[in-house]
Amino acid sequence: MNTFKYSNTNKRYHTLDYFYKNKFHSKISKISLNAGFSCPNIDGTVGYGGCIYCSKSGSGEFGGKIEDSLEEQFNKIKKVMDKKWKDAKYIAYFQARTNTYAKTEKLKKIYEKVLTFDNVIGINIATRPDSISDNCLEYLEELNKKTFLTIELGLQTINEKTSILINRCHTLECFEKMVKRIREKNINVVVHIINGLPYENKEDMLNTIKYLNNLDIQGIKIHMLSIIKDTSLEKLYKKEKFHILTKEEYIDIVINQLELLRPEIVIHRITGDPDPKELIEPNWLIKKFCVLNDIDKEMVKRNTYQGAKI
Repeated sequence: MNTFKYSNTNKRYHTLDYFYKNKFHSKISKISLNAGFSCPNIDGTVGYGGCIYCSKSGSGEFGGKIEDSLEEQFNKIKKVMDKKWKDAKYIAYFQARTNTYAKTEKLKKIYEKVLTFDNVIGINIATRPDSISDNCLEYLEELNKKTFLTIELGLQTINEKTSILINRCHTLECFEKMVKRIREKNINVVVHIINGLPYENKEDMLNTIKYLNNLDIQGIKIHMLSIIKDTSLEKLYKKEKFHILTKEEYIDIVINQLELLRPEIVIHRITGDPDPKELIEPNWLIKKFCVLNDIDKEMVKRNTYQGAKI
């Protein structure tokens, strides 16, 4: 019998589905939207070329098409979702590139628009810690009073050497300061990390988790490094053939990471979800549900839980 506090299934970690059902008493689905934002790490404001793993879509593979209006994007995806979950409510997820990288007036028009869409109860905004202006932060505080707002920040790693290699172009200090400023506004923060970055070892990945466990964050997304076609990462991999984590190595690291996280931190994602047509490596990532099931089985085998080693 599973006795983990934040689960109503066989999961031994704090799932997003559990969190949403307890908060909203309803099935919640995210709808990824593409509002056509750019990125300061592409246009030269802070850097050029973007992070080396970033695809042409800017991590927006599952979002709508930019030629469609936000309402058209939303309704197309909602139509599919409604077949699975008839009475679901929705969170509009601005996923592609840097979604606060514009003047506040433009942001207001975009965000306020989606709040008028059918059954939208929240907004998730993926962005960079160096791309939230003072005016933007003040507006986000207002927005948080109107809807369930979550800001998603890409950290990936605390290893500065790796940060330079992946061309992240913001510092750990910048990230930490922005987390604190967002939390001062009582806005939820979700942090993205990537396991298997070039030349990182297990200790590096666990150190990133230990660091985050001591920050005031509400959620985390754990990704496995995906080598995607036509990225700088693909060129680096072909040139240097750095080690790619096996599925078994990944599962072991993820479980060790979960054991080091406070149980109340919500696990929004626990593996990657790449487009199979664009994926170079690792091929085992294509079978997402096999990875998820194997994590569950191994946690049962080890009789362990999220937070077990704090």
